[in-house]
Amino acid sequence: MKHFILFLFLLLFGRLSFSQQPALPPGTYTSTNKKAIKFYEEGKKNYEVRKDEDAEKLLNKAIQEDPNFVEAHSALAYLLMEKRRTKEAIGHFQKAIDINPKFFPRNYFDLGLAELLSADYDGAVKNLEAYLKFDRINPATKDQAEQYLKNARFGSNAIKNPQPFKPVNVGPGINTADYEYFPALTADGNTFMFTRNIRAGAAQQEDFFISKKINGTWQTANPIPSVNTAGNEGAPTLSADGQFMFFASCMELTGDYGSPERKGYGSCDIFYSQKQNGKWSVPVNAGQQVNTRNWETQPSFSSDGKTLYFIRGSVTREGIKNPDIYFATVSEDGKFGEAVRLSDVINTPFKEESVFIHPDNQTLYFSSEGHPGMGGLDIFMSRRQADGSWGKPVNLGYPLNTVTDENSLVVDANGKLAYFASERDGGYGGLDIYQFELPESLKPEKITYVKGLTYNAKTKLPTDASFELIDLETQQSVTKAFSNSAGEFLVTLTSNHNYLVNVSKPGFLFYSDNFSLKDKVADYNKPYQLEIPLQPIDTGYTIELKNVFFDVNKWELKPESKAELQKVITFLKTNPTLKIEFGGHTDNSGDKVFNKTLSTNRAKAVYDYVIQTGGIATPRLAYKGYGDSKPKVPNDTPENKARNRRTELKVLGK
Repeated sequence: MKHFILFLFLLLFGRLSFSQQPALPPGTYTSTNKKAIKFYEEGKKNYEVRKDEDAEKLLNKAIQEDPNFVEAHSALAYLLMEKRRTKEAIGHFQKAIDINPKFFPRNYFDLGLAELLSADYDGAVKNLEAYLKFDRINPATKDQAEQYLKNARFGSNAIKNPQPFKPVNVGPGINTADYEYFPALTADGNTFMFTRNIRAGAAQQEDFFISKKINGTWQTANPIPSVNTAGNEGAPTLSADGQFMFFASCMELTGDYGSPERKGYGSCDIFYSQKQNGKWSVPVNAGQQVNTRNWETQPSFSSDGKTLYFIRGSVTREGIKNPDIYFATVSEDGKFGEAVRLSDVINTPFKEESVFIHPDNQTLYFSSEGHPGMGGLDIFMSRRQADGSWGKPVNLGYPLNTVTDENSLVVDANGKLAYFASERDGGYGGLDIYQFELPESLKPEKITYVKGLTYNAKTKLPTDASFELIDLETQQSVTKAFSNSAGEFLVTLTSNHNYLVNVSKPGFLFYSDNFSLKDKVADYNKPYQLEIPLQPIDTGYTIELKNVFFDVNKWELKPESKAELQKVITFLKTNPTLKIEFGGHTDNSGDKVFNKTLSTNRAKAVYDYVIQTGGIATPRLAYKGYGDSKPKVPNDTPENKARNRRTELKVLGK
């Protein structure tokens, strides 16, 4: 979890820095003390053969002999940096500069970096700016200095303007003496999944655990036997309804991904499992459009059931190179299309990790080294723009972000609580999962959710089905999902929209309805409830097309009707022998002759659209206007009159 990226950089770079001290004629140093020079040269030889303890002793002796020996102070500072004794290194870098400010300009860079690692942002700003003022500096080091300077300036400002941050441990139901991290939640906030790293001596085992919330308390988490293996599973994400789980599994020494049945394409692949009859299915590889010969991990599945975000990095001899955020979208055939890298607004030449798409589907949280931050990996937020692109990332600020790495943040659907892993004092041991309230400026868009049940209208028994929610104004699909075998479904929605809901299942008439969240304040504690009866296909049965609309006393189809009629066309193509009638109905207001003509023309408008747009053969279709002759309810109130003005689909034959 805590990689100390800058320290790892130093482990590779520090020795190079030592060797880059100014080239001087043999025997020429800033010191004339022969003993000091001898100790320095012997110390350098020990350093080069990695006898670091001996090198440190000899360099200290050189400084004791001559406290103004610049090369010895610089060399000892590099060595201390490698040992992660940063504060000690700072003193020696500063001493070398104080003795001779222009002797080795690189000392300003390394002092600034050491101060950045120690969260002394003001000191880092001062010394990095000083380094960049020198005329002749290494171009590569100049670029690094400019990047570190951005972080130092950001850190300096962030510490002076802290964000509210009061992390609270989520409790013993989830956290133990082992390591818990990578949290994931369902949209209703009642199911919590995470990775637990069980450490027994030198051995480590990563598995998934799941906890349920009862009366506001997370219950003791249990492992998931059908998904967990002898290998390591990590970084789970749950669909909004909790029916699908995506996760990363990496290749073991045995050549498989934790079990012989689990096959993949690269070093780490993304797999998914579906809950069936209350149990998780055997995981399946997400496919070659998502997984490659490279490294794919840390998935996050969007609440609309269409898009999988994840991290992909190139596998090199040196490790994983510059991982970036990608996404893949589910196509009409139910498979993922080719993965696409997010734009350079989000991705940088540095590392991106821990992507999380909030259930509002408008807010992206992720970790990055490349955007201005406190140093290492910081957590950022980006909002989706009107054109669908992602906006400029916003750093979540101090003290959530620090000089060390922060990642694996998720935010509940309510947008109130964020969860993350931390190894801070007062926990149960190792990494624990904590929650905290997000500041208002960092919260996602307010949403609610629709929860309901699909059932057989004839037997009254629950049944699984597929359903789609469509924004009536834009005619764009908002989400596609499935109810489970118990007929239960859950989807998240933003308020201030009108929605069309279509539900279908082979062997049944499709169901259509609409509801409005216009001018309603999103209240996550009061979800919209739906009960959906599905009528088995049989001759004589009728369903109402609730999303076919006309203006008053007119029969031209309104644009909002097209999404519904496309569902009718799909239904007829799926059932190619079915014969149906479109029926038009009015209330009892006005002239009966006109009402009969109006209802006939409206039914014909639907009939014509299905033929012309869908290419359905005319012998299978009929239309009829009934006027006000077949009311559903008495025409005694405005609400009942509205219910009687309708278009229906009737099965004439199978």
